[in-house]
Amino acid sequence: MIESVVLKAERITEDFLQERVKKSFQIIGKGSVNQVCVAETDNSKVVVRMNNAGTYSSFVKESWCIEQARAVGIPSPEVLSIGIVDETAYMIQTFVDGENGLDSTKPKLDIWRQLGVYTKLIHTIPVKGYGENLINTIHGVFQSPSHAGSDGSWLGYVNYNINSLTENDRFIELGVINQTESKRIRKLFEGLKKEKFHFALNHGDVSLKNTIVDNEGQVVLLDWGSAEVTVVPHGDIIEMMKCQILGEGPNIEEFKAFLDGYGLKEKDLSSMRTLLLLRAFDKLRWAIDKSPDLIEPFVTFAKQVVDMSLD
Repeated sequence: MIESVVLKAERITEDFLQERVKKSFQIIGKGSVNQVCVAETDNSKVVVRMNNAGTYSSFVKESWCIEQARAVGIPSPEVLSIGIVDETAYMIQTFVDGENGLDSTKPKLDIWRQLGVYTKLIHTIPVKGYGENLINTIHGVFQSPSHAGSDGSWLGYVNYNINSLTENDRFIELGVINQTESKRIRKLFEGLKKEKFHFALNHGDVSLKNTIVDNEGQVVLLDWGSAEVTVVPHGDIIEMMKCQILGEGPNIEEFKAFLDGYGLKEKDLSSMRTLLLLRAFDKLRWAIDKSPDLIEPFVTFAKQVVDMSLD
């Protein structure tokens, strides 16, 4: 008999707390990657996030990022334990009593402005390297996996996407771009190599769904699974721009509130469209190579970004 998600969360909680769980339930619809449960004992209430054993390194990264975020003053749940049991990777966190940012009665502009403040703080956290994999928790070193055409560096990432813009590019066959647009985009990407970017930690998914507004009205930041070291402030902001294009928010006023909290003006975003285009192209090339079922939605998104970038 396969153990249910809730029963597994209870067992993990009881093993860690050495107390009997008296109440538990699964949170549905708020986490797109992990299975999330709440478990309560006589003395504690915790959140248990679970996934397959192969995702353990992601929990290590999340735990490290949360610790760093708390150190710079960003309200976050405390990570109590991470581990692997019976091929299930898990993270146990303190429970934050409140409402998800999507459901909170706190004005959305206020939440987005606070997220701008938090994001600027995140970008001050000391890190080394580049990429989404945390390979050294002592020194905060991140790495991007190399692949055919890229050595895993920022320059390798840019060059890979430049060198992929050929006459026989699959993007032309898919209707993402034509030959003329390919040449224009090549010039845009070449221009990125001349810019002096600053690299720092990015949360990777700054959004209302990844917040809890606690009972005191404080905005608590969650879910560091998409964290990476990349260009700042661009990395976190182009992810928001992607969500805007997909209709997931923030709206124009909320985006302005975020920029206000961060201390940025619209005029500071000159390279954003090109960087968003670079990311859209890179993700589509990844889908073509590794995940064919995602090609169609990634093509649709890439076309939208091309139209926006070349207007």
